[in-house]
Amino acid sequence: MLVAAACCPCPPLLVPEVAAGAAGELEGLRAACMDAVGVLAAARPDVLVVVGPAERAGQGPHPQGAEGSFRGFGVDLAVRLGPAGGAEPDPDERELPMSLAVGAWLLERAEWNGAPVEALGVEETLAGERCAEAGREIAARAPRVALLVMGDGSARRTQKAPGYYDERAAGFDAAAARALGAADTAALAALDAELALDLQVAGRACWQAAAGAAADADLRGALLYNEAPYGVGYFVATWS
Repeated sequence: MLVAAACCPCPPLLVPEVAAGAAGELEGLRAACMDAVGVLAAARPDVLVVVGPAERAGQGPHPQGAEGSFRGFGVDLAVRLGPAGGAEPDPDERELPMSLAVGAWLLERAEWNGAPVEALGVEETLAGERCAEAGREIAARAPRVALLVMGDGSARRTQKAPGYYDERAAGFDAAAARALGAADTAALAALDAELALDLQVAGRACWQAAAGAAADADLRGALLYNEAPYGVGYFVATWS
């Protein structure tokens, strides 16, 4: 059963070493993410599952100890999933997708030493009902399950955004932020997958997986952050 969730964005710029001189611009976002991870720790889960967008199916599950890195951004920084002392990584294990590497970095920064950690990449184009099914399967993993849900809003909020400006982006993000902040599983399930893809919303599938996991959990939500630096919607929310 799902007992808590934290929804955080997953831009590599969240990592100060990647952001370099611009690191200070996202300090408020990092602080909100740390507060959200703290809600997960307070829930005392039996297992923590990190979910994040992936480009294709088959991205996981990744066991505790799986590795990721930010070398693709010119930074010699590696991360491992979950607390120290876990099993040594399997040499045949795929490297964590970038969204999950950012999640692993958040847990390292928060010095997570609670429940065992696993991770799952969710294909960004996955249909809503299949996302919900994946979430229900995660929630059934243990009596007390927590979720760290990685995912960004639209990358088309301004003319300087990565996907350029789309007038529909602000409305979509506003609806998503309201639903995340209220733990409104019905509203999250109703998000339009096709529109999300057009607006370059990386988090839609993961949010709908979280909605599936929380469908019968009666959780209350709180929205900790809702901004669009660099023209991309970033939200931080907690469910508990």
